[in-house]
Amino acid sequence: MDEKEALKIVKKYKFGWELENLPNKFKKDKKIVLAAVKQHFGTFEYADKSLKKDKKVVIAALKQHPINLHYADKSFRKDKKIISLLIKKNQARFALNLADESLKKDKKIVLAAVQKDGTSLEYADESLKKDKDILAIINKKK
Repeated sequence: MDEKEALKIVKKYKFGWELENLPNKFKKDKKIVLAAVKQHFGTFEYADKSLKKDKKVVIAALKQHPINLHYADKSFRKDKKIISLLIKKNQARFALNLADESLKKDKKIVLAAVQKDGTSLEYADESLKKDKDILAIINKKK
């Protein structure tokens, strides 16, 4: 089986789940993984570890569903742009929950998360849970 045939298989099945059943060499193929991820968010789990470190692939997977941050390389949990992307997509609670501890202490990140979803404060660092600016946003939403 060649790349063209593997790509055809991934695109043929509506949800892209065939990535799981393809030989490992295709799970390392960026074009095939991107096609599968665009078919269904759940297929990112089966991508090769190398592509779980590829920012373009990770962003494509996150645009499909934030759960893919679970499968992406852990370094993305420290990436402000990635966490901000999830916050902007109305996934603030999820983003702050999975964010690296350093970002849970970042007032700008926490403010943005709380503005989208006040319940995300639960995942902020303790030092920010009593911050007057953050509490003002929470109180304003009530």
